[in-house]
Amino acid sequence: MNFSKYLRFAVVGACALAACKGGPPTATKPGKYSSTTGIEYNTEEGMKVSDYKGIPEGPGLVFIEGGRTVLGSSEEDVAMTHDNIERTVTLASFYMDEAEVANIHWLEYLHFVRKDSAEEFYQSALPDTTVWARELSFNDPYVDYYLRYPGFRYFPVVGVSWLQANDYCTWRTAKVNERLAGESGEGDEGGSGGGGLFGRKKNKGGDAAEGTSEDGGKAKIAIENGNTLPNYRLPTEAEWEYAAQALVGTQETGNENQENKRIYPWDGRQVRNPYGKNMGQFLANFKRGRGDYAGIAGALNDGAMITEYIYNYPPNDYGLYNMSGNVNEWVQDIYRPLSFEDVEDLNPFRRNGFLDPSERYDKKGYQSLIDDHVRVYKGGSWRDVAYWLSPGTRRFMAEDSATATIGFRCAMINAGSNK
Repeated sequence: MNFSKYLRFAVVGACALAACKGGPPTATKPGKYSSTTGIEYNTEEGMKVSDYKGIPEGPGLVFIEGGRTVLGSSEEDVAMTHDNIERTVTLASFYMDEAEVANIHWLEYLHFVRKDSAEEFYQSALPDTTVWARELSFNDPYVDYYLRYPGFRYFPVVGVSWLQANDYCTWRTAKVNERLAGESGEGDEGGSGGGGLFGRKKNKGGDAAEGTSEDGGKAKIAIENGNTLPNYRLPTEAEWEYAAQALVGTQETGNENQENKRIYPWDGRQVRNPYGKNMGQFLANFKRGRGDYAGIAGALNDGAMITEYIYNYPPNDYGLYNMSGNVNEWVQDIYRPLSFEDVEDLNPFRRNGFLDPSERYDKKGYQSLIDDHVRVYKGGSWRDVAYWLSPGTRRFMAEDSATATIGFRCAMINAGSNK
């Protein structure tokens, strides 16, 4: 090896050593040279290492710090299902919408679907407004006006199936990432291109998602570049229940014991506010009793015969609104009675019939409603009594069904972190 090569390697090594004096490399400050080979990044020979400042901010999301908790219902099992036994688990930190997806958000979705997709898909994305119709009730105004009338803009969207909610999450991911790409100059005014409902193409194996062809104009949108958000999605049942508990608000600094448990997403055993000028006011929108949805005229308490403004009622200690009441919410998991006995104790999630196949349930013989197409929903609604407001309670319904009492909110992983 001649002297010039020795000199070159000596210079590279010295540069790498100098970089190390500022501390070890990190994800946001990887340095100019590889700490294992000494090869310079971002050259013709070296690997492309893009600037990274951390996960971009996702619109509408609140950070949920993860940790250890006990999931399950500690209250009386009035339905006698025995399907939510208490169990200690750990969940990684994640993000969740601060409020339920509202009618105005769904109308925005329909606007872009109609522009970018086939009419057939647009029709499939329409909520079922007939969920309000009742043979022995005059709910006709809700059938005609609830989704589209401006006064209901920030009321939770209902009549949406689990399948439709998942399509919305996919569309939202594409649209948000198109905007981020445009703001960073990585693409033209139309965002990442790709067209169609989802806006950007997926490549096999989760590699780069190209905004356009290599010739021309738009930059590559790739996981490695850190210029996109992870997917918006429905929260897992465990994530939803953990976020609803919000026990972070009961913890004392430095105390690793979880000494308090909540029946609802707030302190105490009652559903009324015990403090201040709002003392006696209900803390959630639910059915007070048979035939009593809101109280009496002149003194309406929860103030909502049906759904309510998504930012009404105090948020819990994570800053999440209406984690009890207003509408039930879809979660990702399929329903199994013994999920909490079967699933892992780190980031538990039931995605299929593993260990508990649907063939064991006699649905054809009408002895069971369980198969691989029923999904869990949680939280209680405007039409439910207070029992269902407890985060530990759980129910299920077919993934292609919809009601006037079920909506949803989105969640997202905390990418690039082990917490």
